[in-house]
Amino acid sequence: MRKNIVVGVCGSIAAYKSAEVVRELVKKGWNVKVVMTAAAKEFITPLTLETLSGNPVYSGMFHESRFEEGHIALADFADILLVAPATANIIGKMASGICDDLLSCTVCAFSGKVVFAPAMNCNMWENRIVAANVKKLKEAGYKFVGPEKGLLASGQEGMGRLASPEKIASFIDGER
Repeated sequence: MRKNIVVGVCGSIAAYKSAEVVRELVKKGWNVKVVMTAAAKEFITPLTLETLSGNPVYSGMFHESRFEEGHIALADFADILLVAPATANIIGKMASGICDDLLSCTVCAFSGKVVFAPAMNCNMWENRIVAANVKKLKEAGYKFVGPEKGLLASGQEGMGRLASPEKIASFIDGER
């Protein structure tokens, strides 16, 4: 049975891996719509994700056309919502209930399962405030896949590497 998923992509060097996450989800039969933050578009183009998902990519809160999907329509569309990569910024916003862009508003409006796939520098991941925000979200029922330990874009070794696209897609498939 084909399921609907919204994939949120945040501004992280790991954003390029979101293309492979989308591809893996489509291969598993998911109907994927992507929401990108403004910072995400600095790392990967909407055209790449649109091509791989077969659907328009959404990013702005306000559209020229009243027929564009907004946060409520995207939240109503989804059976599950995945944020990959999930930055310290989106994790902090969601833990605090801050909704100031299309992705954060969509997550807040969504009443189903939300999965975060974190990706950030190891020092950021180990920061007490980030850890407290992750704990708060887990206690509220949000799911996490990763991060993993490995070589980071900064050249450091440590926790913070985005889980593999295959692992993320398998985790999502198991949440069906």
